[in-house]
Amino acid sequence: MLVGFEKVATTAQLPEGARLSVVCDGRAVLVFHAAGQFYAVEDICSHDGQPLTDGKLVGCAIECPRHGAKFDIRSGRALCMPAVEGIATFEVQVEGGDVWLRAN
Repeated sequence: MLVGFEKVATTAQLPEGARLSVVCDGRAVLVFHAAGQFYAVEDICSHDGQPLTDGKLVGCAIECPRHGAKFDIRSGRALCMPAVEGIATFEVQVEGGDVWLRAN
């Protein structure tokens, strides 16, 4: 068990290119397996509160399905309008086939 981390999935649930909606620290989170790495961001667009769950992922950018704002899943940084603020990210650790998250 990793101190301060919460187990949210297994690597088998997240093959390359997959995403998974989970709850961590009481918040909706999207976990991604993209470009050989695991990333996690809060599942909410900073522009209007829309869930990003069904947004298109291109490379490491998730697009809000409502207004097209894009966010870097590695840093949470807003990449284009209409979003001007980034989104929260979570630290990801993979240990023994389990995926663990901790809020940053």
